[in-house]
Formats: sequence, structure tokens, C-alpha cells
Amino acid sequence: MFDDYALLLAALLGFLAGSIPFGLLLTKAAGLGDVRDIGSGSIGATNVLRTGNKGLAAATVLLDAAKGAVPVLLASILWNGCEACSIFGCQPANPQKAAMALAAVGAVAGHCFTPWLNFKGGKGFATAAGVLLALAWPVMLVCAAIWALTLALGRISSVASMTTVLAAPLVAWAMGYPIHFWPLVAIAAIVLIQHRANIGRLMRGEEPKVGGKS
Repeated sequence: MFDDYALLLAALLGFLAGSIPFGLLLTKAAGLGDVRDIGSGSIGATNVLRTGNKGLAAATVLLDAAKGAVPVLLASILWNGCEACSIFGCQPANPQKAAMALAAVGAVAGHCFTPWLNFKGGKGFATAAGVLLALAWPVMLVCAAIWALTLALGRISSVASMTTVLAAPLVAWAMGYPIHFWPLVAIAAIVLIQHRANIGRLMRGEEPKVGGKS
């Protein structure tokens, strides 16, 4: 049984899992150098794709999503039935949800502000998708449709990502998962902060479209 403070371990679990810089590790292992030296300087899949290796980019997406999903699933197992205080609107009888929420936010924060890279990292969208899959997969399916539709209409990857993370808390609430509303709001805030350069380019009309010239 864990006490109230032990729930902080769930956040640490998520943060450490999220902090693994898979994009950087994969590109270095493939002999493609430091992915931070090209494009946006991010360690995420979009920047890995700029190396020209689609396979590595796909692997980065999957691994970044997995490092979001795995700690949330582990938290659901490890904190199942423990007695703890309410967090993120969770009832005292269900600390499992509180642990999952903390692990979820921690994983996205770890990816975006990894301590192994001077607290710099990726933009968090793939990890956020993995987190949402573990928290509530039906919500994830709806959000995936929102992402695909937004990308198809606007052909701007950053707009699709930001629209989706902003929609996720509302979708969760509407679909009967209100307990995930505030964790998803926190995740959206982190992802938006990491997209601040994209927001600047959008305001200047300089953000590239998918398939267009950078």
C-alpha cells in the first residue's frame, strides 16, 4: 500500500520514461549524426524525417508513443487499490486514476524537457498520443480522426497537432471521461509551449505545409 506522497512516484515514473530521447538515439545509431543539428533542432519524429530516413521517423513515432503509454499502464497496475488522496479530481477510493494522470503528464513533460539534454527535447505530440491511448483509447480514436481531418484540410502538421491536443480534454469530457480533463489540459499546455516557434511562423504566414517547400 502506498501513502499520499507515493503518488509522486507515478509522476517520476512517467518523467523518466518520457525523458528517453529515442529520436536522438536512433539517428546517432544509424550514423546520421545529431538530429538536433538539423531543422527545428527537435528530437521528435518530424525532425528525424528531415534526415531522409522514413523508417527511423516511423520508429521514433512508435517509441515516443510507447514511452507515454507504458508508464500510464504501469501506474494503473502498481497503484490499483492503494489508499491515497484525491488528485486531478479523482476520488479517494480510486487513486489509480490519480497515479495514471500524474504518470501521463510526467511522460509528456519528460519528453519535452529531458534532463539528459539540458531540459530540451521534442514537441510532445507523439508521446501525448501514447498517453491518451493508455488513458482512454476511445477518446484517442476520435482525436486521431480530428488530427487526420485537420491535416487533410490545412496541410500544416503543427496546426493539426495543436488542434488535436486542444480538442482532447473536451472530447474526453464529452465522451464520459471527465476525470481525464485536467491532465489533458496540462498536457495541451506543455505541447503548445513547445510549439511556440510554430505559432510565430503561423502568425507570419511562414509555416510550411505538408508536401510543400520549407
